[in-house]
Amino acid sequence: MSETRPVRVVVAGLGNMGRSHALAYATNPGFEIAALVNRSDVELPAPLAGHAIRRSFTEALADEKPELACIATYSDSHADYAVEAIEAGCHVFVEKPLATTVADAQRVVDAAKANGRKLVIGYILRHHPSWMRLIAEARGLGGPYVFRMNLNQQSSGATWETHKQLMKTTSPIVDCGVHYLDVMCQITDAKPIEVRGMGVRLSDEIDAGMYNYGHLQVLFEDGSVGWYEAGWGPMISETAFFVKDVISPNGCVSIVMAEGARSDDIDTHTKTSTIRLHSAATAEDGRFAKQDQLLSMQGEPGHQDLCDLEQAFVLKAIREEIDLTRHMDDAVKSLAVCLAADESVRTGKPVRL
Repeated sequence: MSETRPVRVVVAGLGNMGRSHALAYATNPGFEIAALVNRSDVELPAPLAGHAIRRSFTEALADEKPELACIATYSDSHADYAVEAIEAGCHVFVEKPLATTVADAQRVVDAAKANGRKLVIGYILRHHPSWMRLIAEARGLGGPYVFRMNLNQQSSGATWETHKQLMKTTSPIVDCGVHYLDVMCQITDAKPIEVRGMGVRLSDEIDAGMYNYGHLQVLFEDGSVGWYEAGWGPMISETAFFVKDVISPNGCVSIVMAEGARSDDIDTHTKTSTIRLHSAATAEDGRFAKQDQLLSMQGEPGHQDLCDLEQAFVLKAIREEIDLTRHMDDAVKSLAVCLAADESVRTGKPVRL
């Protein structure tokens, strides 16, 4: 492909993430928006206001023949849309989770490999300099590890409505958990071998077979263990809603949130504020040999900046023929862990991987 000709892209889904990705395309001269697709009309920010909103993804692919499809619809349509776009000749960016079953996720990966198309999954934390630093510092400590992570959201109004819609197909520990299982797997190269999960339905506003609070525990081959907690809704506590903590025999690395951070602020979901490094080393008197180190993350990218970085990576992957095999396989692996946790919630039994 020419290094100067923009990559034409169709964007499917204009919720929060879809609009952010569309803005990233609109402001990057390496892209040209061919079509926006959504099942209803939504208000668009100024850089997108000149584009009509189409209803049919299939027709947009056929009419526009884009080189890239961005899929930011609800999770249950991700796999079918992605395969359709790949078979139409498109590279694909798809929001996480890649699919709602491991078989569907693998189907998308297999289609990308068979057709020689690039497939990038929306693991936004992989493009965040602060999270990259957290992972590097944790790897430097050496395992085995204890991973303590959560992302709870006290939601109301439009945010709670979005959460209820998401929960028609995907539980919170799957929807958000894939990010943090991916982080765990980047820190320890060991295979996850067992998952346990538990969940509670805390609202009559969601389906009887769904739960809006969940907790998973994962065991790794090297002896590392981790937990992830996710809850959505108006009843969820704002206390300790954002825990990102990695412990090893040699110390720990943690994210310390700013005072007053709120769980329903989307920037809070990625901002790190401060990284605290603690060494377990002690001096002759048994006291700690050095004080904790605080790394300020002032000036880190916000949510839209991260979407811009993510789409810049998509462009680079297409133009420079980056091998995305590990990226795709990692996405299947982290999804498999979270879906196993969901299975454990429903059966009450641990799942061996």
